[in-house]
Amino acid sequence: MKFIENVEPNRYINFTDNHPKAHFLQSFAWGAFALKSKGLIPHYVGMENEEGNLVASALLLEKKTPLGYSYMYSPRGFLIDYTNYEYISMFTNYLKEYMHEKKVIYIKFDPDIKYQDIDEEANKVEGGDNNYELYNYLLSLGYRHTGFYKLYDGNEPRYTFRINLNKPWEEVEQRFSKSFLKSVKRSEAYNLEIDHNIDVNTFYNLMKLNSQKDDFILKDLEYYQSFVEEFKKDDRIKFFNLTCDPVSLKEKIKNELDEEKDLLSKTTKRSEDIKNKITRLEKELKELESYNEKIVVCSLVCTYTKKRAWSFYIGNNDLGNLTFAVSRSYYEAIKDAHDRGFDFFDLFGVVGDPHTNHKNLARIYEFKKKFGDEYIEFMGEFDLVNKKFLYKILPYLLKIYRKLRR
Repeated sequence: MKFIENVEPNRYINFTDNHPKAHFLQSFAWGAFALKSKGLIPHYVGMENEEGNLVASALLLEKKTPLGYSYMYSPRGFLIDYTNYEYISMFTNYLKEYMHEKKVIYIKFDPDIKYQDIDEEANKVEGGDNNYELYNYLLSLGYRHTGFYKLYDGNEPRYTFRINLNKPWEEVEQRFSKSFLKSVKRSEAYNLEIDHNIDVNTFYNLMKLNSQKDDFILKDLEYYQSFVEEFKKDDRIKFFNLTCDPVSLKEKIKNELDEEKDLLSKTTKRSEDIKNKITRLEKELKELESYNEKIVVCSLVCTYTKKRAWSFYIGNNDLGNLTFAVSRSYYEAIKDAHDRGFDFFDLFGVVGDPHTNHKNLARIYEFKKKFGDEYIEFMGEFDLVNKKFLYKILPYLLKIYRKLRR
């Protein structure tokens, strides 16, 4: 075996593309994006066998410290055969040597590996599959597990929902909840137009509305521009934009309202249902009052490896909620991924505590659960430590350093 400190870009891309555990966070593009947006230095390392073929690779994102040392993070872990303990051991030993040479305090990684089967309450399924043996083997090699966090306490979520696309679309759709399919069906009444134009400014403005409403920190525009710039190079990104035409929609609702009022004047049957519908239509007209030209109401951004798909960012306004555009955008993106032959569609992160007091996180869990496929618990984060004393005091030193800079 031989360690490769700087895998040539095309070779790295080819290996990650064809690896069964490929993740967009391990891609060459993500490394380039991390450098532009966060100033992290990407290292594309690997291990090859006696025949000169790569058998492992890792994207290591380096963060320099004022101490003359650095620390690294490998998002979603190494691309390696996790059933081959010999490979894992060899690669780990190479990384230890690499850290020593590069003055790296530690490397953090969070493998795209399931920890155990769980039910919809995030409880262990008795008799289900698990990877406890691998977990314990990593500990035996010197990796330190940083904890089984339930919320978004790590670099990446430790839980997600994944939709298996390796079956007929009818079977995929059958797993969706009735309420989700109903909202998709209702969206058709609003004549939403769908396009895939890459419009970062419109998407960003919609994201700003979400951040104000849901109280989350939004990155600056340049961050999203850099992401799009890197991932569109190899067609690894797709926008699902839903546009509403308020003028024609208001006309449609007015006509429907007149019909319902006329129907109410002629019959007593189902009068309560008709009155409720009239109330809803009048409310919709009021909400549409101030809109007089076509507007993008929802923009979902998805990203891909060669055979896998993820929803990544979404932004929407009040009209997006009114027209059920959010549900429609996810439906269209999942159907698109299925039609293009992807293995799965990952909803990219939920909590491991469905009953958390964090209302926004609980709401996201409830929404993503409607897609009805596998709820996954990943192993979590591991640290491979090179400098034990610096590793221990680093959080305190960085806190002091940041305070002094402020």
